[in-house]
Formats: sequence, C-alpha cells, structure tokens
Amino acid sequence: MLLPNEQIKFLLLQTGQVSQQTIDSLEAFAKNSRVPLQEAAIEKDVVSDENLGILIANYLKYPFISLAKISIPDNIFSIVPERLARKYKIVSFAKDEEGIKLAMENPLNKDLSDMISKKTKLKIIPYFATERDIENSLQLYRKNLQQVFNELLRGVIGTEVEGEDFPIIKMVEILITYAYRDKASDIHIEPEENDLLVRFRIDGILHDMLYLDKKLTERILMRIKILSRLRTDEHLSAQDGKIRMVIDNDNLDLRVSIVPIAEGEKAVLRLLPSHFRQFSLLDLGMREEDLKKVNAAINKTFGMILSTGPTGSGKTTSIYSILKILNTREKNITTIEDPIEYRIKGVNQIQVNVKSNLTFAQGLRSILRQDPNVIFVGEIRDDETAEIAVNAALTGHLVVSTLHTNDAATALPRLVDMKIEPFLVASTVNVIIAQRLVRKICESCKVQGVLKRSDLAKNIAEELIAKYFPPQEDLKVYQGKGCKVCHNTGFLGRIGVFEVLEMTNTIKKLITDKNDSDVIAKKAIEEGMTTMQEDGMDKIVKGMTTLEEVLRVTKVEKV
Repeated sequence: MLLPNEQIKFLLLQTGQVSQQTIDSLEAFAKNSRVPLQEAAIEKDVVSDENLGILIANYLKYPFISLAKISIPDNIFSIVPERLARKYKIVSFAKDEEGIKLAMENPLNKDLSDMISKKTKLKIIPYFATERDIENSLQLYRKNLQQVFNELLRGVIGTEVEGEDFPIIKMVEILITYAYRDKASDIHIEPEENDLLVRFRIDGILHDMLYLDKKLTERILMRIKILSRLRTDEHLSAQDGKIRMVIDNDNLDLRVSIVPIAEGEKAVLRLLPSHFRQFSLLDLGMREEDLKKVNAAINKTFGMILSTGPTGSGKTTSIYSILKILNTREKNITTIEDPIEYRIKGVNQIQVNVKSNLTFAQGLRSILRQDPNVIFVGEIRDDETAEIAVNAALTGHLVVSTLHTNDAATALPRLVDMKIEPFLVASTVNVIIAQRLVRKICESCKVQGVLKRSDLAKNIAEELIAKYFPPQEDLKVYQGKGCKVCHNTGFLGRIGVFEVLEMTNTIKKLITDKNDSDVIAKKAIEEGMTTMQEDGMDKIVKGMTTLEEVLRVTKVEKV
C-alpha cells in the first residue's frame, strides 16, 4: 500500500465521519487478518474504495481519477505496453497538448514517470487511481481468445494436433488466465459432434468464447486431470478435483468437475480468486439504510442472521462479507460448509463429508462443543439442522446461515415448516436478507436513453413508478451500448438487489400468531422495509442497471 497505516488512520479521522472507536476496531481487524488498514476500512464498509481514493489523492496533492467512469480510446490506452501497465499498475487514459495523463497506483514514483516519458517522448501528467480501479481497466488489453488460440495453433509446425510438440500446457494456462481476467465464475469445456466448445460464465451469463478442433479434447482434459490430481485413465465416471494457481499475483483456486457425456467428457472449472474476498456489503450494492439493520444484527451476541434466495443469487458472497466484519481476535468463528468456497484467515472452516457422516447437523453438533461465538451453517436444509441452529442461537451463539426462499418474509414460515415453534422463530431470528444479482451497466459505454412510461407500466405498478420517476411520459434511463471492456454486452460486473427484514416487536407478534408470509411482508413494508423490486427500481434510476435486468431476476409483476 502507498500510505502507512498511521497516515490512513489520520485521513479517516480527519473526515469527522469515523470515530476513534471504529479506528480501534479496524486496527484489530487488520492485525488479525494481516491486511493493511486501508484494505480493512474498505472491507468493513467504513469507507468506499473511491472515497478513500479521493482522500489519498488530496493528501498526496495529485488529481484523482475514477477510470470506471470514463471511456478510454484504444490508441490512448495502448501507449503504455501491457507488461509495464500490469507490473506497475498504471493506465494511460487521456492525451492533450500538455502530455499523457497517467492513472497510477503510486504517482510519487518519479522514476517510472521519467521512464514512460522517455519511451513515449511526451510529458507525463500523473493522476492517482485506486488499485481496484486500475485492475478493472487493465481488461482493455485483452485480445480475442479465438484469435489468440488461432495464432498459437499456427505457431505449431504443420499445425498437427497429434504432434508431441503441441502446446497443451500453454493452452490450458491461457484459458484459465483469460477466464480470470474476464472475471468469469466458471469455464465450461464441452465436446460437441464436430468441435470442442469453450464457454465462460461472466456475470451469470454463459458466453461462447472459443471453438477448437475436437481432436484436442482428450489432451486438454488430460492436462486438467493432471493439474487437479484426478485419474487420467478414468473416462466413464464423474470425478471432482481442485487446482491452485497464481495469476497476476493472485492466488486462484479452481474446483474441477468432469463428467462423461454423449460426445466424450465435459469439464467445468469454478474459479475462486482470493481477491473475491475484498467485496464488502457496500460493494455488493446494499443500501445504507439496510446496512444499518444488518450491522445492528451483527453487533448482537446471539440470535440468527439468515440470507435467502435461489442458487446463484449471491447469498454466500454476502455471508462471507458478514463473517469478515465479525472476524476479530476475541471471537471464535467456526463454519460448516458444502463446499468451502473461500478460506478466511482466523476462521475455523469445516467441510461437509457425507461419506464420513459429517453432515450439516452432525457438524453443527460438534461445533457447539468447540466453544464458538459465531457459527456459520452453509445451508439449513432439513428439520434436524434447523432445530440445532435455533437452539444454538437461543443459547448465546450468533448463527449465520442461508435458506432457499423467494423473499425475506417467506423464510419465517419456512422455518415453521421445519417444525420450529413460531415463538422460537420470533425469539431467535435477528434479521433476514433476501437478494438477487443483476448485471451492472458498463461504465465505459454507458449512454442515456428514454423509456416510455406506458411501456414501463406494463410490468411495474403505477405507485412504484411514481415513487421513483417524475410524472412524464419520457423517462430518463441508462444502458450500455457495448464495448471491448464488456464483450459488447453493455454490462460489466454484478450488483445485488436486497430486501432486509428486521425483526421488530410487531413482526415477532405476527409470527407468534402464525400469520402467513404475505401479512408479514405487508407489515414489514409499512414499517419501512424496501423490497427487492423497489431496490431494483432505485438502481435503475441511478443508472446502475436496466429494467430488463431487474425484471429478469425479480419477476416484478404489476399489481
């Protein structure tokens, strides 16, 4: 990090918005997690990455630039070679009669500025940009994957795929590196009748990335099996393994699944980069009002925090963000997960193993004998796990877990269905977070558009439209027109739409009286709960996502 912890502490206190008590908590967290105070402040939602960047830039007396908010022409971006840009975290973003404007992680590096100036024969104007922002912008260096592989194939003598010299090792490495840099969550390697198709899941959507000669299938799968320590002579049964790699100075874990299909063997690689852990609840898109409710629940020493939603809605990401906030030296945090997605330093993480009878319920029983303060149960799947979790929450433990329900209010009768008495549900649950993930509009190609109110009214209730839009027919919205950064999709990254149900006395009474979820949801809204649909509308108005995305994940219906 550019500035020492003491200087970051001074800058945060100087804002007047951070107390000494918060700083003390941050320092303890940073020491326990062995991360700089700057990173701890972002992870703990004390300050956003951009706002901290502005503070640092003002202190250094250099202008601040948010690269995510500007469009950089290719000819300007390519002034700095990729090797130098990645090594020194620098991005050329503008050029005028005064010289090149350079976004730098360390604008104090005069030697680097002089070197770039000498190389380009132009004056350098340094700007400060955050490391995260620069890392995202480095995506512009990406070449088309098909083009890269075609060039690689042409480099082989005779392009003979059967040859001993064929660079399979290089191909697999490039494949994983590109997926990592594209922020893909999964790589699908699928043999078809005539080709080998490679697809990346980016922001929840699968994209066709590459077609290869089908003759390469067996050798690519062989390389993946070797890396993940699987049996290379087994082709008729499913196998699961793991790979660990270092890419761009980041530790990357990959979960590998190989299954036999009609055309051969299909491999799916789930990417789990360590930088993923940097996400905070603010990064994930939680509103400040909802964040206060969650923090109030986090600060309690007992009870339950539940995260709900379907598979792929970001529940695990939110839970890990909460665990990072809870992770202090004075607490014993133990988890039971299936699978363990990310390792958290200072947290005892247990992997479910059905073969050895280590289920969620059995693991939870064992955890209770380990003197825990905080328990994370990967998922409450059955009556037995629910009963043990509720009893743990009643006996002085803070229990964090996930449920598969459509919204926050539905989680309450779901627990009752698992044979938990309503009064126990009311006594133990502190807060319920329901969420979905929507794709974010790409900042590099965002443009303003117009949406007809009459078209919006076909899907959204009029009172909801009136709450977020002015009374006119032409409504201002935003969309991405598509560019190199976002694979011409118009979207880059994802953000959550949330509803946070706080357990007030009124809600507890409704649960105890065995009211259904509709009654509970209506009362929660009356008491100020923002629904996922409303949160989605708020993000549309702010230009963060589109109406189509919100409708896709929340199934908003006109009422």
